[in-house]
Amino acid sequence: MMIASSQTATNAPQLLRAAVIQQAGWPDKEKSLAESERLVRSLRAQKPDLVLLQELHATHYFCQTADPAIFDLAEPLEGPTLQRLSALAKELNCVLVGSIFEKRAPGVFHNTAVVLERDGSLAGFYRKMHIPDDPGFYEKFYFTPGDAQRFDGISGFTPISTSVGKLGVLVCWDQWYPEAARLMALAGADLLLYPTAIGQDPRDTPDEQDRQRQAWCLIQRAHAVANHLPVLVANRVGHEADPSGASEGTDFWGTSFIAGPQGELLAEANTSQSVALFAEIDLKRTESLRRIWPYFRDRRTDAYGGLLHRFHSR
Repeated sequence: MMIASSQTATNAPQLLRAAVIQQAGWPDKEKSLAESERLVRSLRAQKPDLVLLQELHATHYFCQTADPAIFDLAEPLEGPTLQRLSALAKELNCVLVGSIFEKRAPGVFHNTAVVLERDGSLAGFYRKMHIPDDPGFYEKFYFTPGDAQRFDGISGFTPISTSVGKLGVLVCWDQWYPEAARLMALAGADLLLYPTAIGQDPRDTPDEQDRQRQAWCLIQRAHAVANHLPVLVANRVGHEADPSGASEGTDFWGTSFIAGPQGELLAEANTSQSVALFAEIDLKRTESLRRIWPYFRDRRTDAYGGLLHRFHSR
């Protein structure tokens, strides 16, 4: 596997042809990856520059229960799943963002997004920084948080340079944290990308389910507004049973979307179907918006020290 240059190509497109894949997932990697490949290939006529797959798209969402046997699903960074994604990126001549359950070392596992260049080379990777631990989302059992600063000196919140721009890749639970989005923006991200696996407890009332889903959409569109960056969100869809039988499982709510730098929806999926979303994004708008809405100019960096504390009272 080649490692791509860390330099962004000078001919990065200003009108970006972007796509997001929303799909169901199964414990069988072959079945899940075949569905990922089918949906990506369905975009061939659109000739996308960039395609985003959802979190853990190569399997079911296994974090509904804590089971040591699940660690057998993990792979090295450049294992079989990445090799298949590499071939797919090269076949379609697109930058492809996928997701793997990474085995970094015995006892050290990550929820890792991987970015493949048009030629199939590995442009970079991002290891999920915020790890949830909630009923049905027992991720702390499986995933080590990404390093705040990697062994090579790179911050955990560093955009990945590609031929289509600098990608601020974050993963699922990261999407609730404005700090993560802002740090990616400050480091020069051209877009924010959120591969996701989120849904609802079937026991919640319909009103509560809808409030949660709307809040999830709103927070990510707000990151677009606050940073004047396009946002791509890929979520899984369908019901996945809890293998332990301890709960009724999770209804993943889909609603994947592509938003422009003012939070405007350019494309949105429904809550029930596997689909490939497509939209054209004008990357030049970030520059013009930041001139007339200069949030970055007016930030009081001298007054934000309190953000480094866990809380401000006993």
